[in-house]
Amino acid sequence: QVQLVESGGGLVQPGGSLNLSCAASGFTMGDYAMGWFRQAPGKQREGVSCISKNDGSTYYSESVEGRFTISRDDAKNTVSLQMNNLKPEDAAVYYCAASWGETAQPMCVRWYAIRSWGRGAPVTVSS
Repeated sequence: QVQLVESGGGLVQPGGSLNLSCAASGFTMGDYAMGWFRQAPGKQREGVSCISKNDGSTYYSESVEGRFTISRDDAKNTVSLQMNNLKPEDAAVYYCAASWGETAQPMCVRWYAIRSWGRGAPVTVSS
């Protein structure tokens, strides 16, 4: 049974940084693409960043490109999202997800097809 548990969310001032981590269990993470998604109140869920299995190729949404960095450690079954220079519009609940057979960009774009989600970690960006 796939289990994904996010941690590291919280309150940060604009321009600050946070590191989100996702602990995966119940499956072989190395066989899956992994990703981070977010959903702000009243808005649709969106793909923030995803990382493929094997070659570790990455995808970032245009809104976070250059500020966020995704990484994975298959030996530790974790995937992380380093978020720098946070903006108020980055505030949302951030979700970790796993997708078998996908690569980074399709996973992030077709978020509605993903079946395995964590419960989410809230991120607030405010002064």
